[in-house]
Amino acid sequence: MIAEIEGLYTRAVERALASTVNVATTAGPFGSPFGPHPRRGHGSGVVLDPEGHILTSEHVVAGAAKVVVTRGDGRVFAGTVLGADEGSDVAVVRIEASDLTPAAFGDSDGLRIGQPVLAIGNPLGLSGGPSVTSGVVSSLRRSVDGPNGDRLRMIQTDAAVNPGNSGGPLVDLQGRVVGILAATIPHAEGIGFAIPINAALEAARQIVRVGRVERPWLGIVGHTVDRRVAQFYGLPPSRGVFVVEATPGGPAETAGIHVGDILTGFDARPLHSLGDLLETLADKRPGDPVDLERDRRGTRDRVRVSLGIRPF
Repeated sequence: MIAEIEGLYTRAVERALASTVNVATTAGPFGSPFGPHPRRGHGSGVVLDPEGHILTSEHVVAGAAKVVVTRGDGRVFAGTVLGADEGSDVAVVRIEASDLTPAAFGDSDGLRIGQPVLAIGNPLGLSGGPSVTSGVVSSLRRSVDGPNGDRLRMIQTDAAVNPGNSGGPLVDLQGRVVGILAATIPHAEGIGFAIPINAALEAARQIVRVGRVERPWLGIVGHTVDRRVAQFYGLPPSRGVFVVEATPGGPAETAGIHVGDILTGFDARPLHSLGDLLETLADKRPGDPVDLERDRRGTRDRVRVSLGIRPF
C-alpha cells in the first residue's frame, strides 16, 4: 500500500518536472550608494506546446526588461514576452528551443475539495532545480480582487507556496496540471492559491492567437443594491445591480438599458450583487447574447444584450 502511494507521487512529479521551467527576469535599475543595479525576479513556468510557448504568471514578467528561461536539464534560453494579461494573471513567454515536453493538462472543473495535489516550482530562486511540496485542495470557492474590478477565481491549497513558485504547476497525482500557482496571503501560513488551469489555458491560447485576452463587455457601471445604496438613490428595498452609468454606444446602452435600471437576473440566474454579475459575465465570451432581467421603477422585463469586447 505505502509503495503504491509513493509510486503515485513520484510518477506524478517525474511527469510534471519534464515540463516545468525556471523563469528569471531583470527590470530597470534602481539606485544604491554604489550605483544602479538591475532588479531581479524569479518565477516558474510550464511548457504549453512544442512551439516554445511557456505559460507563466503575469506578475512574474511584469515590467521585465529581460527574461531568461532555464529548463530542467540546465539549458538556458532567452525569452520574449508574447503577451501578458493582468486581469487573469496569465502571461506567455516564447523561447527558441527544440525537444520541449508540453505539460499534460487536467480539468480544473473536476477538482474536489480534499483531493491531493503537488506544487512544483523554483522557490526563492534557489539553485538545484525545481522543488516539490504536497497538500490538498482546500477550497474551490475562493476569489481574489483583481484590477478593473475583476474577480480572479482561485484554487486554495495548503501545499507550501513561496515567492518564486508563481507560474509553476499545481498538479494532481497523475501529473496533470490543474492550476498555475499564483499567490500567497502575507502573514498567513499554509495558504496558497492557483489559477484554475481551464481559465489559464483559455487566456494563454488567446494570447498566442491574437496577442491579448479579449473579455466580454456589458458597458455599465453599477452598485450592489443594499440598504445604503437604496437610501442614497431613493430605491425600494430590493436586490440586484443598480446602473449608475451606461457607456454611450456600449452593448447595454444599445439594448436600451439606462441609468437607474436595476438588473436582477442574468440568463435566468438571480443577481444579488455586483459580484454575481462579474462572476457570471466571466463565463461568457464577446459576441454572446445574454438575457438580463430588469426592474425599471417597479416594472420588470427582459432585455437581450449582445456582449462586446472590453476596450483597453
